[in-house]
Amino acid sequence: MSAALASAPLSEPLPHTAAGMAPAALPMGRDDLFARLRPIIAADLAPQVHKIDHEGIYPEVAMRSFGQAGAFAAHVGAKPDLVTAIEAMTLAGEHCLSTAFCIWCQDALGWYLAQSQNAAPREALLGKVAQGQLLGGTGLSNPMKSFFGIENLKLRGRRVKGGYEVSGGLPWVSNLGDDHLFGAVFELADAPQHRVMAVIDCSREDIVLRQSTHFLALEGTRTMAVNFRKAFIPDSMVLAEPVDGFIKRIRAGFILLQAGMAFGLIQGCINLMRGTEKGLGHINRYLPEQPAMFEDALAAMRATVHDLAVTPFETDPAYWRAVIEARLAAGEWSLKAAQAAMLHAGASGYIVGAPAQRRLRESYFVAIVTPATKQLRKMLADLDAK
Repeated sequence: MSAALASAPLSEPLPHTAAGMAPAALPMGRDDLFARLRPIIAADLAPQVHKIDHEGIYPEVAMRSFGQAGAFAAHVGAKPDLVTAIEAMTLAGEHCLSTAFCIWCQDALGWYLAQSQNAAPREALLGKVAQGQLLGGTGLSNPMKSFFGIENLKLRGRRVKGGYEVSGGLPWVSNLGDDHLFGAVFELADAPQHRVMAVIDCSREDIVLRQSTHFLALEGTRTMAVNFRKAFIPDSMVLAEPVDGFIKRIRAGFILLQAGMAFGLIQGCINLMRGTEKGLGHINRYLPEQPAMFEDALAAMRATVHDLAVTPFETDPAYWRAVIEARLAAGEWSLKAAQAAMLHAGASGYIVGAPAQRRLRESYFVAIVTPATKQLRKMLADLDAK
């Protein structure tokens, strides 16, 4: 892939549509999509939430069904519709943050493919990812920290015939399986400032997955450690080289899509608080944080994120600051809403298996998933220092 392609102006649309996408996977009317998702959530997701949380069941059936319904396609067409993608994720997140996070992973993978100027991975993979035939993760936790001076890149590669040979390991990549894909960034051993981003195929023998950690929540997200054992990455799987311009192009969408997780969790917490009004309203009215407060905050955050999501390739530094601030607010309001839901539920929310304590555990994930609250605050401080 030429340097000219990799450094194309970020504000210009890419000269392609979602190549390889079958007509059934193209974005449909938003209301129609949501109408198709609700019965899937009722049948394939809501009854499984307890097992996803307590047994670590991966919601693969729901994920495949979401893809068939078009939930992963709206943001990867010729006119990226991130708002629909965010709101589709919100619907799932009302019930289960593990599933909403898996949806974000899938959406991020599609976002990388759609924005790549290398036609090979777009044409081979994007249609199948958009339809949920191929599932996968993001793999950008380590790179996103590296780009902002928090940690070093963990993968190193060298140029070989037809591609790259990559070694190293990533401690946590989510929404994975033996037939899944994910994005990764590696630096060249002989030129560390030269970084390459590619799609990784988990079915390769030189890519080894293992589940080495169990989590307080989000256990059903198939979060794996990934080892690269001199893994061959063909040129046909390269998304960008070098990555600098590409990361700037995808970063706002990457972050804004995460709002769907927060919005779904907050709405779920509001539902829990409203559900206590009949039996506990007489005493819960003395709590300082009431459902209406979160309904107003959620409406305001939605409006802000929806406005930002219309122009995900905007290059104005003020826009980038607004994206960071919106993501920070989403995490902080998730924590507030979950704590309020727990207090409204009282002792009944403190029981193993109770929705309120699960939402509290899930809320911390919104605040610590990359970019975490502390990274977002560092990013804002870095902008102030310029």
